[in-house]
Amino acid sequence: MSKIIATAAIRGAHQLVKQAEDTLGKVIDKKGKETPIAYPNTAYYLPIIYLFLGQKVEKLGDLVESLDEAKKLLTEIPSDKLWLPYLGDTLDSGVATLIAEEIIESLKFIDGPNPINGIWLSFTDDSILRLQGIKLVDGRMPGFAAIVGCTKTNEEAVKIVRGLQERNILVFMAGHTNGRAIAEQLAEERIEMNWDTFLVPYGKEITAAVHSLNFAARSAMTFGGIEAGDINAARDILLYNKDRVHAFVMALGKDKNVNHDQLITDEKYATAAGAINFGFPVISDVDLPQILPTGICTYEHVISGIKIDEIISRAVELRGLTIKLEEIPIPVPFGAGFEGERVRKEDMYVQFGGKYADAFELLQMKSMEEIEDGKIEVIGPEVDDMKEGGAYPLAIVVEVAGREFQQDFESVLERRIHEFISCANGIFHMGQRAIIWLRISKDAQSKGFKVKHFGEILVAKIHEEFTKIVDRVQVKLYTDEKEVKKLLEGAKAVYNERDDKLGGMTDNDVEDFYSCTLCQSYAPNHVCIVTPQRLGLCGAYTWLDCKASYQINEHGPNEPVKKGECLDETKGQWKNINDYIEVKSNGNLKKFNAYSIMEEPMTSCGCFECIAAVVPEANGVMIVDRDFTGMTPIGMTFSTLAGQIGGGVQMPGFTGIGKLYISSPKFISAEGGQKRIVWMSKQLKEEIAERFKAQLEQLGISDLYDKIATEEDAEDPEKLVDFLQKVGHPALEMESLF
Repeated sequence: MSKIIATAAIRGAHQLVKQAEDTLGKVIDKKGKETPIAYPNTAYYLPIIYLFLGQKVEKLGDLVESLDEAKKLLTEIPSDKLWLPYLGDTLDSGVATLIAEEIIESLKFIDGPNPINGIWLSFTDDSILRLQGIKLVDGRMPGFAAIVGCTKTNEEAVKIVRGLQERNILVFMAGHTNGRAIAEQLAEERIEMNWDTFLVPYGKEITAAVHSLNFAARSAMTFGGIEAGDINAARDILLYNKDRVHAFVMALGKDKNVNHDQLITDEKYATAAGAINFGFPVISDVDLPQILPTGICTYEHVISGIKIDEIISRAVELRGLTIKLEEIPIPVPFGAGFEGERVRKEDMYVQFGGKYADAFELLQMKSMEEIEDGKIEVIGPEVDDMKEGGAYPLAIVVEVAGREFQQDFESVLERRIHEFISCANGIFHMGQRAIIWLRISKDAQSKGFKVKHFGEILVAKIHEEFTKIVDRVQVKLYTDEKEVKKLLEGAKAVYNERDDKLGGMTDNDVEDFYSCTLCQSYAPNHVCIVTPQRLGLCGAYTWLDCKASYQINEHGPNEPVKKGECLDETKGQWKNINDYIEVKSNGNLKKFNAYSIMEEPMTSCGCFECIAAVVPEANGVMIVDRDFTGMTPIGMTFSTLAGQIGGGVQMPGFTGIGKLYISSPKFISAEGGQKRIVWMSKQLKEEIAERFKAQLEQLGISDLYDKIATEEDAEDPEKLVDFLQKVGHPALEMESLF
């Protein structure tokens, strides 16, 4: 390996360890060693230290021990004449660097949760990790890039991040070059940066780069079910990242007037050495010494001197990513990285629906003869005929035909309209059915985007995603107010008819359930069994979704599983299901009960929408959603709970669930169903209220809704029981759960 890189990395590690020591000493002098220290809303303490040392840091004094361990990893800085042709000392210096950076960054939270500081987002909590985890496991997000430094021009900065967004690659940003950071360049160009747009600026200093690596470490612990604690676990976490988390470092800062020593500092070399421990290679436009042999990384460790125009494609090759660029005939970029993009009012050219006008979207099956494939009609004014800043009605009517298409698949495809349209840069889409809201930005309009392009997107994506079941697609886009109003009532009737049909489907009505092994790319021992009355725990896959998925790809993540002999009707256990999950979980599971939380409940990968857990003192269960960061009555936050039950672990008394399951007639029916619910996070309770109240009314216990406590009523078991006694909650009179 290069003598220059080894020397610089080890020298940078010494500098950062010294910085951490000085900073920690000052904070301890001021606060004392017993002062608590933690990142907000995570079950993994300080993740990098937890990964490499197995240490559960909880107070400032613990960091003294962490720092001592980092010092042990440091070697003497090599002289100019010394060159050891192996990576060992450099990798160790990288680990020491990451520990030091974790200390420096965590100390910023000593006075409590760190608010967003301008464009800088700092630490990513567990709730965001789990939400983004769905995109990691289903392939929408093939990997991430950690960008350090800046480009020569703002134009180059925008070009790079747009190229990464089009490829659906998550972008982390930290560090600067000569006081300039790429995130600052993007901010100057009014580029929206947040988790929804796949652009995450952590901090201006290089130490903030550690947040991208503790995100990677927690991915292994969350989805892979690897528990930190010893050297073997650390090795497993690093190998998990090499094999499953496809990330790379992009070190930017080429400038013909400045030599590379000024652009790539010792601290950056040291941080890069830390990333290489994870199997994450480094690519740079700066003429750095290269490390070409393979070993820790899948291919080369460091390649450099790459032109900006080529750097993305070379990075994809270097990391071994398989990426297919979306080719949609529209005048703006397209990719999942734009899906969460907002269009602010001041940036909007025109909008549709929302609270301003009628708007809806409807997809229906037609006969082959009724459809002219690829036909797109705009009935009413086009964008060119609309007033800037105006609000207009819109009806998106999609008609499909296919020899293998079934009417039950209409709602499955219709729900994807939101995702497909949202992936266009400069387009905002919210809602579904008759509550949609769309905006076209001034930038998109200036590039030529029109209403007809909604049709171009839908025709292309439906053919691409559903080619096995859809042969023909045509789209009619109505912007004429009278036409939209006339069609809206018919659309609502279709929605109601579907709801009545699907809402009445039970587990007993079908012979096949469906598996979902989508998350096995990250949680290899987990498998979901999806039934008509229990959707996947991530909330994204219903029984019909899985059925359609199998029709599209018989070798995909969903396949039918014959229920076979019923072993326990009350708990929901079938012989064929047991046999199937034993094979698909690599022998990790022998059996599971679909309707029980107490005996062999379904396992979880980590991207569940909610967690249901038994509260022994209340003889009932609580439900907490991943957006709730407070304390629950069982003395654990969502993140702490999730850390215990994720990764394919089967834990009686705990289970990950999708929100819709809470209102299902089969919700933990083996233990008494909804009558067992004693506590819910308030936001969740309000979000599911309409559907939940309807289920309670069917059960004849409509008054139960107001008897379920929230965090405003109780955060510990004693207060919870007092509340339940006061309101007369039925769980207190039910048979004991134990």
